[in-house]
Amino acid sequence: MPELLTLEGRFVRLLPMGMDHVDGLLEAATGDRSSFGYTPIPWDRASMTDYVQAAVDRRRTGEHLPFVTVSVALGRIVGSTRFYDLATWDWAPVGPGAATRQRHGRPDVASIGYTWLEPVAQRSPVNTEAKLLMMNHAFEQWEVWAVRIQTDARNQRSRAAIERLGLDLDGVLRADKPGADGTVRDSAVYSMLAGDWPAHRKRLEERMAR
Repeated sequence: MPELLTLEGRFVRLLPMGMDHVDGLLEAATGDRSSFGYTPIPWDRASMTDYVQAAVDRRRTGEHLPFVTVSVALGRIVGSTRFYDLATWDWAPVGPGAATRQRHGRPDVASIGYTWLEPVAQRSPVNTEAKLLMMNHAFEQWEVWAVRIQTDARNQRSRAAIERLGLDLDGVLRADKPGADGTVRDSAVYSMLAGDWPAHRKRLEERMAR
């Protein structure tokens, strides 16, 4: 089982998701759901329990690292996010000496997703700092080559937020997966490369300090 990871900042704490968080997540998910149109979010205790159990199971297999998002100001859970698609490349076939780049226990690329926040935390420092903490961990601790974030291509609000973080659009995957509204969604895929991170980290840190 992967090591449990906690990330903490001034405005947000990202805690390893567990079954004891079902009630807090349910409270965050069942108030005003008007902004959840493009995001599949559990709607009752049964669906939230299944959601958390599936996330915990995927952490055990090393596929995902799920967090509950806690607002420091509010002192409670306001949503969730996670690392997923933690891909470790096989460098061995590349050529002589390439196997020395093989990393054990650390991904070469990581995706951030499954992110949702109740309305009170949207467009607040909570989301920006959560992404800053996660990208900093991915680039500085894991030393990944890229961080990726994707969203429903129709979700202009989410796409604008991703672009404000400094990620570039790689393209749109057509008919990528089921959409939250029951349709088949296209996914807009964004990424940031390791070489771009220092400048964006400084910009985001300055933004958080205001």
